Amino acid sequence: MKILFYGDSITDDSRNREIDFKGSSYGFGYVRAVAGKLLSENPLKYEIYNRGISGNRITDLYSRVKIHCWNLEPDVLSILIGVNDVWHEFGGGRNGVDIKRFEKVYRMLLEDTKEVLPNVKILLIEPFILQGSATQAQWDLFLQVKDYAKVVEKLAKEYDTLYMPLQEKFDQAAAQYGAQAYLADGVHPTVAGAQLIADEWIKIFKREIDK
Repeated sequence: MKILFYGDSITDDSRNREIDFKGSSYGFGYVRAVAGKLLSENPLKYEIYNRGISGNRITDLYSRVKIHCWNLEPDVLSILIGVNDVWHEFGGGRNGVDIKRFEKVYRMLLEDTKEVLPNVKILLIEPFILQGSATQAQWDLFLQVKDYAKVVEKLAKEYDTLYMPLQEKFDQAAAQYGAQAYLADGVHPTVAGAQLIADEWIKIFKREIDK
């Protein structure tokens, strides 16, 4: 079973792009945690690819989908994107993706991928935020990420893909132990945050795909 993770820095998490063991280095985040769990169970059953790139927005995912996704012909495609589409508009350069265009391009990505890979199982992950050093000063603007998350959930229903909510999980964890314990700056996961994502991912994967 070929599994491909697609997204921004949360997925990338400092993966070594010079290493090409079964197509990728896993990085140090949730992809590595998922790979460790699955490959420890059966190292011959899964091929796992990390194709996250730091700084990506939905437009970037669409622009590189052929070489980094379709050409690999994955059985499972996991997508996490959205925070940079908001952040890059006011975090420097005004290069964000407004919510109308975000939905339009995400829709194109799903439609085209389903056409090219009609049998692929797709899992859309909810983008998330907490208050932290990167988000606190402009919290009212970062709250737009929750509107983008609603778009992702809507598209998951419309295109009959799997959907993985995370914001509530992070909110609950932060309420108990503090936001910084899970998202170091309000955006990027710590080891605990990455494990939280991985645990939720594996639950859905085992329940809905790898039965």
